[in-house]
Amino acid sequence: MDIKELKETDIWILYRKHLDFMNLRHIFADTDLNNRMYNGDQWEGLKLKDAEKIQHNFIKQIVKQKVSNITSNLFAVNYSPENIESPEFFELASKTCDLLNKKASKVWDKDFMDKKVKKWAKQAAINDESINYVTYDFDNDMPINEIISKNDIMYGNENEEEIQLQPYILLRQRKTIIEIQQMMEKEGLTFDINEIVTDNDTSTTAGDSAKDEVEEKVWLITKLYREKGTIHFSQSTQYITIKEDRDTGLTLYPIAHFNWEDQEGNARGVGEVRNLIPNQLETNKIAMRRAITSKSISYPQKVVNIDAIQDLSSVNKIGGVVKFKDMGATKASDVFMITQPGQMGPDSEKLENELITLSRDLNNAGDATTGNINPESASGRAILAVQNAQNQPLSDQLVGLKSFLEDTARIWFDMWKTYANKGLIIEVENKNSITGESNMELQQVPNYILEALETSVKVDITPKGAFDKYAQELSLENMFTQGKITFEEYVDSLDPDSVMPKPKLEKIMKKRQEAQKQIDMLEQQAQVMKNQAQMQMNNQNEIEGIAQQGNQLMAQAMQNS
Repeated sequence: MDIKELKETDIWILYRKHLDFMNLRHIFADTDLNNRMYNGDQWEGLKLKDAEKIQHNFIKQIVKQKVSNITSNLFAVNYSPENIESPEFFELASKTCDLLNKKASKVWDKDFMDKKVKKWAKQAAINDESINYVTYDFDNDMPINEIISKNDIMYGNENEEEIQLQPYILLRQRKTIIEIQQMMEKEGLTFDINEIVTDNDTSTTAGDSAKDEVEEKVWLITKLYREKGTIHFSQSTQYITIKEDRDTGLTLYPIAHFNWEDQEGNARGVGEVRNLIPNQLETNKIAMRRAITSKSISYPQKVVNIDAIQDLSSVNKIGGVVKFKDMGATKASDVFMITQPGQMGPDSEKLENELITLSRDLNNAGDATTGNINPESASGRAILAVQNAQNQPLSDQLVGLKSFLEDTARIWFDMWKTYANKGLIIEVENKNSITGESNMELQQVPNYILEALETSVKVDITPKGAFDKYAQELSLENMFTQGKITFEEYVDSLDPDSVMPKPKLEKIMKKRQEAQKQIDMLEQQAQVMKNQAQMQMNNQNEIEGIAQQGNQLMAQAMQNS
């Protein structure tokens, strides 16, 4: 079949419309630029012969510091029932939420969510937004969270930040020809191999390395849209429709996104890097100018009349003798001399340092927040107070990250409600009205309960920063020294990853307990021996008393006789 005879699918036509819009907004170009600036490729395209590409990458330092600040805590999903009026229904709803919390904890651990949270935060700081695309693993009965590049998602309304208000969403994935064939075979579709046309269109992929591929691939476009209260989807390549309209049964788009900072009328927000680029480039240019100038004037130069030198190689020999030709009355200084090094003004260095310092301070990544504080010269509470004051500008990012995780947890609940293989199973206590005995039974949560259950999803935060731990342990230590808690209570209260070595303290406590047990055992043995000796003494006294009574009886008998 001639490619000219192939007709593009409706989804592909819509996809090309969004490509044009994103190119117009420079989204693809900005993504690559932001990544290069963060990763240190800040002289992309520059070719120099006699100088190295100097740069002071303060962008990475600022991004890393801010990301670590908002992800230094531990997160946990917590479902709780809301708007429950009936006591009976509330009890069942509470047990259902307990089950959901256990399932969420399992997903969090198995899907390495702590690691992914840091990646999402870093991605948003570098490139404005990060996306979580949630799919469902039916074999393991759990949601799977996938990190998607902003280049690979297109919103029906690019001016609306709220995902659930989007009219439709396009997702794209690079698939090999074999993967497309397997998808079509699974759908029972017959196909002409010529219809699966490789596009080699990698110019809009995120990252320079992603533009090179080993195998031939095509774009697979997935369209998500809402219809009659549920989410539908369809999939196609440029010329082939693989999946027609399918109802997922979900009530929420399986997508959550985190904007680093909101921007009015922009669904994708604004990141940290793009506004730092001008300062970063100017700092690099000043450093280059200083290096080139220093190389040119900061070292002595030899000025030689080569016609008057017998052996030119002797000029560069250390301690060598430079022999001149017969020059008559010509002075040696007229033939060979060394220039004095020049000096640069301090203004360029001052401007360079000011750009770096101001860029860090204005972006809340100064010494107070980058850890350049001596903990020995300040108390843990004082350091925490300084850090909290410095991190106040990041409160928007922390709230945004929490909201992003709560949206993710709502999608998990929506999927469990819709896809759980055996439904949600809880333990219910049943009482026998006659005997009064109770037993626990497994019961599937009815659908009407799940439909009526309005869950309030919260993301709990546990402080885990270095100075958070220091302040907490200092408080425990003060309580112990003041006699308000015992040594055992102090050790039990320490976290497993505390700065104070809890395992060693537990080992000391265990040795003390074993030593005390031995002392108690010896005391018990001594008490037993003491009791035995006392019994023997008592028996001896009884024997002597009986003997005395016998002697008295014998004496009395003899007297009577």
